[in-house]
Amino acid sequence: MSDAANPLETQETRALIENFHSASEQIRTEVRKIIVGQDEVVDHLLMTLLVGGHCLITGMPGTAKTLLVRTLASALGLTFKRIQFTPDLMPTDVTGTDILEEDVASGRRTWTFVPGPLFTNVLLADEINRTPPKTQSALLEAMQEFSVTVRGHHHKIERPFFVLATQNPIELEGTYPLPEAQLDRFMFNIVINYLTEDDEVTVVTRTTGTEAPSPVRVLSGPDILRFQDIVRQIAVAEEIARYTVRLVSASRPGREGGLDYIDKWVKWGSGLRGSQAIIRGAKARALMHGRYHVSVKDVQALAKPILRHRIMTNFYAESERINSDAIIDRLLESVPVPKSGM
Repeated sequence: MSDAANPLETQETRALIENFHSASEQIRTEVRKIIVGQDEVVDHLLMTLLVGGHCLITGMPGTAKTLLVRTLASALGLTFKRIQFTPDLMPTDVTGTDILEEDVASGRRTWTFVPGPLFTNVLLADEINRTPPKTQSALLEAMQEFSVTVRGHHHKIERPFFVLATQNPIELEGTYPLPEAQLDRFMFNIVINYLTEDDEVTVVTRTTGTEAPSPVRVLSGPDILRFQDIVRQIAVAEEIARYTVRLVSASRPGREGGLDYIDKWVKWGSGLRGSQAIIRGAKARALMHGRYHVSVKDVQALAKPILRHRIMTNFYAESERINSDAIIDRLLESVPVPKSGM
């Protein structure tokens, strides 16, 4: 295939892809200085950044969710701000607000916009489900449109812009479930579990000594935007796209010819954003694995982190202790795989 036929085969693009692979490995190395035993989580975060998405990180307190995001932002060389979500947090504490200023000389009063912490490259929304839905929804416009509207005025947010939100399991006291519309804006819902005994020993030893390692900056904002352009050029065969759509649509109850267990256990399934997110993430995963095309394995590997927060179970599933991950496992077994897509 000629360079003109395949934009990924140009000399400039090949050099950029080599830089991408080198930078990805350096980022993992820098993150491992601080974070132990969460390689898959780090890879999912990198995929999120490479497609310009947002990520929800779920885990019990003390599983290094906040530290992970802060470390990754430092390694990427991006501006970083953190909001601690609390029950009394107001939407303007997130977006910013207009204040009335008076000119001392003329006495004239004018409205001046004071940007909130939302105006950054990486926003850590810490414990996002500890604030009521009204404040949670203050992030909606920014996540979708990369802008905020305050008092009728439109304010753009410079890219790259990522919302990396942490939440505690909703069973904990003092938590509010996120609105469904906002959950759908998060590309990934990554679950962080407790470490193994060996990894926990490593963390305890490392964090109670005299050394305090810090990550070294590897990339910059413009680098990430260039990598995002490369990811979009990864090819997706029609049969892979069709398999993804069938997998996602099979999660919706009430469909003619649908699966019995979906009708029994699912209140509602994933919408179109689920299919889009899987294909975008699969492109990033393919490139990270040195391939220029998406395979079925890419789709299947990302099904859980992308669909688990988009499939809402009903009372019957809860009574039988069936969660969305178990349903996704059954979907992967039920939906036929294209013969030439592996």
